[in-house]
Amino acid sequence: MFKQEIVVSTRNINHYFGKKSLRSQILFDINLVIKSGEIVIMSGPSGSGKTTLLTLIGGLRSVQEGNLKFLDWELHGASNEKLVQIRRQIGYIFQAHNLLDFLTARQNVQMSLELQKNLSYRQARLKSEAMLHAVKLGHRVNYYPTHLSGGQKQRVAIARALVSQPKLVLADEPTAALDSKSGREVVEIMQLLAKEQQCAILMVTHDNRVLDIADKIIHIEDGRIIKEELF
Repeated sequence: MFKQEIVVSTRNINHYFGKKSLRSQILFDINLVIKSGEIVIMSGPSGSGKTTLLTLIGGLRSVQEGNLKFLDWELHGASNEKLVQIRRQIGYIFQAHNLLDFLTARQNVQMSLELQKNLSYRQARLKSEAMLHAVKLGHRVNYYPTHLSGGQKQRVAIARALVSQPKLVLADEPTAALDSKSGREVVEIMQLLAKEQQCAILMVTHDNRVLDIADKIIHIEDGRIIKEELF
């Protein structure tokens, strides 16, 4: 049995957009905890603050008020250099898979390992190919994105996010552009690999068909957590 560690914890997070008379509050007193191996889904209407919270947790936006810890790092007041370090420990999967069309599937995945100085080129290549096999794309290793389906591209994006074995993966609407079968395959692969690697996943989705993979569902409305469901 794995001992679950706390990967993310937030305390009284508030966030604002705009300045002076145009300033409006987007997030209100957000308190949540995410542990290793957990799949947490954030649901709620468009404009409720889900993506803003996701980008704060991912170090893509500066914390304005409250405390936000990723592992042992406090993000409130963190320097740009520290935020870059933190971002290297996190995998990102977006609705737009953001693959580079001039690189093969394997090269796109291998990019995530470029910053790991302890890996040789050969080790990085083998690790990337193994990850593509894990997402059932072993037969597409040398294919360019233009020759892959939407579901296959999203699986390459998952492989890229998970190949460096991050402690946290943030996924923003990963199934939005996929049909139901491809969407289901994508989240089941994420679920399997998260459990294997004891990686936490925080996913924003409107897709009610994938809610059953969650360990916890956080419902957000008007910038507030209105309900947490545990499974």
